[in-house]
Amino acid sequence: MEKNEVWGVVVAAGNGSRFGAPKHSLLFHGVPLWQAARDRLLEGGVAEVVVVGDVPSGISGGYRRQDSVANGLAAIPSSADLILVHDAARPNVSADLVRSVIGRLEAGGVDGVVPGLALTDTVKQVDGAAVARTLDRTTLFAVQTPQGFTADALRSAHASVVVDVTDDAQMVELNHGTVVIVAGEPGNTKVTFRGDLERIEAASS
Repeated sequence: MEKNEVWGVVVAAGNGSRFGAPKHSLLFHGVPLWQAARDRLLEGGVAEVVVVGDVPSGISGGYRRQDSVANGLAAIPSSADLILVHDAARPNVSADLVRSVIGRLEAGGVDGVVPGLALTDTVKQVDGAAVARTLDRTTLFAVQTPQGFTADALRSAHASVVVDVTDDAQMVELNHGTVVIVAGEPGNTKVTFRGDLERIEAASS
């Protein structure tokens, strides 16, 4: 069977508004976050990675995250079969998780694959400070990156969906694509606030 050509996009273009400063060049075990994220994709079987952001050999980002991903897609050749999109702020992803996402894509029958963790806490939907209802947590997952897609599905979604989204899976969903969950990793934590990086480093030492 012919081997799929797998490319990756690492998004390192955010301004770190919640963190208080750009995060992508912070060091994770002595390596910039964007580089750690890129290297894990390569270890997991991605052939080439485009990094979007103000980093060495990176390409320019966009106003929104989805605009940055679109810039990355434009730099990936049409020969790519599968594309993984990963946040630079998740430097502790394992190569095994990357392989899991690729493997489920290669099994066929889906347009996208996202890693996720089932929620264990009770989740409340609120209206202001008032609880509106309690959600069924058995149907809820906290999703991570890398998110993997067939190249056709991801390119079509970016060409068709113009509303603001929070991740690429939502774009593919809105474009009537099929996205499935694979098991994520507790250690694949996103660096969002100050102190996150130290906790992730300590847990992965």
